[in-house]
Amino acid sequence: MSYLTIRAGAEDSFVERRSRFIGHILPVQQEAEAIAFIEQMRQQYWDANHNVYAYILREGNLRRYSDDGEPQGTAGLPVLDVLQKEGLTDVCVVVTRYFGGILLGGGGLVRAYTHGAKIAVDAAERMQMCECLTLRIQSDYGLYGKINYLLPQFGILTLDSDFGAEVTLTLRIRRENRPGFEKKLQELSAGSIRPEVVEEGFAEMPEI
Repeated sequence: MSYLTIRAGAEDSFVERRSRFIGHILPVQQEAEAIAFIEQMRQQYWDANHNVYAYILREGNLRRYSDDGEPQGTAGLPVLDVLQKEGLTDVCVVVTRYFGGILLGGGGLVRAYTHGAKIAVDAAERMQMCECLTLRIQSDYGLYGKINYLLPQFGILTLDSDFGAEVTLTLRIRRENRPGFEKKLQELSAGSIRPEVVEEGFAEMPEI
């Protein structure tokens, strides 16, 4: 299981028939973070005519949007639609509009807010998050080299190494790679090394 999100916030802007649109995007994991970001944009752009938003969260499978005073269905829903089509999760987008005095019409608004969301998305760096486990293993120094050789074969990241009486490694591995890794560990250690799961969750991992 994996999902696509963004690494950090980003923004971009454009002008459509004298109305200025500014698209902002931020990675968020909880609804409180999304709400705080929306409020921050409202305060920062207090003099704008509209601060339209949409967000998608993995937690609770939430999808929310607001037209913020624009005609119903012409603003928030198009922004949400961009996020869904791009396959993004745990993100919040706010598209700010400064009205330029020329009406865009319903279709024009849909196109403008869609574009405002898309340029914000395109300005951000995307990253794939996958279901991972953090494992802790202990071995004697004689096996350390063999274990170290195994790690890249399973795309494993070493988070911490402690060289005491024994070698203690803290590792991050994709969940689906765990059985194969543990089988190899048992083979090279004659069953003496048994990884301990210390954490489960989502994280960015390199491709093998």
